[in-house]
Amino acid sequence: MTLAHQQHRAPAAEQTAVRVVDSDVHPVPRRRELVEYIPEPHRSSYFLSHRVGDTIVYDAPDYAHSFAMRTDTFPADGEFPGSDPELAFRQLIVEAGSDIAILEPTVKATRLPEATQAMAIGVNHWLANHWLDPKNNWHQRWRGSICVAIDDPAGAVREIEHWAGHPYMSQILIKAEPRPSWGDPSYDPIWATATKHDLVVSCHLSRGAYETMPMPPVGFPSYNHDFMVTYSLLAANQIMSLIFDGVFDRHPNLRIVFVEHAFTWILPLMWRMDAIYAKRGSFTGIRRKPSEYVKEHIRFTTQPLDYPEDKTELTRAFEWMEADKILLFSSDYPHWTFDDPRWLVKHLPAHARDRVMYLNGIETYHLPTSVPSLDGRRPVF
Repeated sequence: MTLAHQQHRAPAAEQTAVRVVDSDVHPVPRRRELVEYIPEPHRSSYFLSHRVGDTIVYDAPDYAHSFAMRTDTFPADGEFPGSDPELAFRQLIVEAGSDIAILEPTVKATRLPEATQAMAIGVNHWLANHWLDPKNNWHQRWRGSICVAIDDPAGAVREIEHWAGHPYMSQILIKAEPRPSWGDPSYDPIWATATKHDLVVSCHLSRGAYETMPMPPVGFPSYNHDFMVTYSLLAANQIMSLIFDGVFDRHPNLRIVFVEHAFTWILPLMWRMDAIYAKRGSFTGIRRKPSEYVKEHIRFTTQPLDYPEDKTELTRAFEWMEADKILLFSSDYPHWTFDDPRWLVKHLPAHARDRVMYLNGIETYHLPTSVPSLDGRRPVF
């Protein structure tokens, strides 16, 4: 048990109802803050030589003027955006009006699964001690992610078991790139451990282990803007694998959240999968229409919001895909693509706003329905 496991919540203050749950916020270690938490031998043999934590992790060279970050999120001391919990609290909670934020740290993928797992272990301890500790989470707004290397199933299971009882760890965080795809039985221990502890598994997009873009079926994209369009193909392929390889039949309580993979593409994918199932249902080995698995087991975050010129097209898409069932609000703070909740809510159908902005988040992450009041500092929507 770490010190973080033994923390005690402060006596209940006056409560305010949760009305915004942000499913994608990126905390970042300060320089040299992370290294001490990475276990040996990988700390010395790999990560010290790579000077991990000395530079901002960003993957958009065409946005290098601000390292793909909001320019106002750089702390006054010159550290990285997302490295100051108090600044993030002021900008995201007090000013923008989010009530609870799901923290999704970046775990640098390596060529060795065990080294990636060592990095995840370090990130988890750092997060617990620098964001989820009583000093920085006095307001009880931060919720963490148990980072694991999915291509090291045994190590991932150990890490989930270690953190599953932490009061502020609300999900398991993985990457989408590994081969084979997620329907392979080798990953079953991870899914089984997630359902054992009733933790949702979140998948955030990322680059690959070789400082490259994830490889779509036709090979590496040429440019960053290619990547920004094609990364959803990874999520689409993983969803088809999860469904057609029977993962949700083997693990009926498994829940998956795809973060920052966009979402409007799921509608034609559901249509196509259902059409194939209608023709070949007896050959698929699954028990229900694919779209039913999507609506029961899979969630998507709202950022990035694909926004057509004709807003009515987006409204129709929301209705057809039953957005009130499958979407979670996310901001992507502190990145330049930040979606303010006060802006995003205006683009949702009225009947889906409460579900998307907070009710789905409360249910997905098992969050409280109220948090301590901020003495009137919370903006009014």
